[in-house]
Amino acid sequence: QVHVAESGGGLVQPGGSLRLSCVASGTTFNISAMYWYRQAPGNQREMVAHITRDGRTTYADAVKGRFTISRGAAKNTVHLEMNSLKFEDTAVYLCNAVFGLDDFWGQGTQVTVSS
Repeated sequence: QVHVAESGGGLVQPGGSLRLSCVASGTTFNISAMYWYRQAPGNQREMVAHITRDGRTTYADAVKGRFTISRGAAKNTVHLEMNSLKFEDTAVYLCNAVFGLDDFWGQGTQVTVSS
């Protein structure tokens, strides 16, 4: 069974930075794609960034120029570098790992931007 785990969340001041990581384990297959979503209280879940197996990336307009998604050196690992964080970036950040027609979610990691 595939297990997806996020890490790296925390409390940061506005303008600060955080680096999130996501690892999908329990499989010999390589991911087709990895997505980062976020969900704030009372809001719908929204896609933040996405990277494909061959390295193509997409970003939500709200994070373009501030967030960078990249593949890690380890198998099925993806990072999300978040810079110039704003109050409105506060949310639970969730990783979605796609393997062909199947996808798996992690439990999420809390990011809080507060002064």
